[in-house]
Amino acid sequence: MGVSMDAARTWVERWERQQQRYAVDREERFTVISDVVEHVCAGRARPLLLDLGCGPGSLSSRLARRLPDAEIVAVDMDPVLLELGRTHHADAARYAHAVIGEDGWVDALELPRSLDVAVSTTALHYLPARVLLETYRSLAALLRPGGALVNGDHFPPDVRSCSDLTAHVGRRRAERAGDHGSEDWEAWWRAAALDPELADLFEQRERSRPSSGGGNRHLSVGRHAELLHQAGFSRVTPVWQVGDSRVLVALKD
Repeated sequence: MGVSMDAARTWVERWERQQQRYAVDREERFTVISDVVEHVCAGRARPLLLDLGCGPGSLSSRLARRLPDAEIVAVDMDPVLLELGRTHHADAARYAHAVIGEDGWVDALELPRSLDVAVSTTALHYLPARVLLETYRSLAALLRPGGALVNGDHFPPDVRSCSDLTAHVGRRRAERAGDHGSEDWEAWWRAAALDPELADLFEQRERSRPSSGGGNRHLSVGRHAELLHQAGFSRVTPVWQVGDSRVLVALKD
């Protein structure tokens, strides 16, 4: 089931290009998340980080470059993306397979100690609201006092008319950023499924794919803050925003 270095590099590079379509100022958002992690981990000899919904290691690899002494655990439910990350970004993290929010997902991480920071980008919006709340509670329990959850995603404002406005601003910003190539998310997956090196992984993906729960894309930034407070986070604040794309930080006392 192994993937060659050349194949992994090709598919990860294509993944990076097509993801530019869906995250406004994606690289800046990664940089801001890294800035927050660096601040929270200042003075920690070997901070422990958790990358939620890591995909092929896009954020983990950037964090590993910024904080080379950090220990990073990267978790995802997709065997294709995990194997690409394990191969192309092998030194960045220890990769774990689990479906975030399902029973036993925390045990699958095999964390050696309390977390300093948990991070995520465009992954937790797949969880239904009730599962999201329990996931927030699990993360609050895993984090040390002073630790943080740093989540980059699309968080619409609480007022619908403002939500329409921020979505428009985000779309216009993406248009001005230019063409990122013809391949989109669906085209990437269609092409990857035709690669013989990935065939076994795609079979595993089809067998293990969970049923859709509807997600929480409709939840406003204010509602996310309420759920985070209910879960045990004392302070919640956005630290970056373009349109409705934000980096939201939740701190644990």
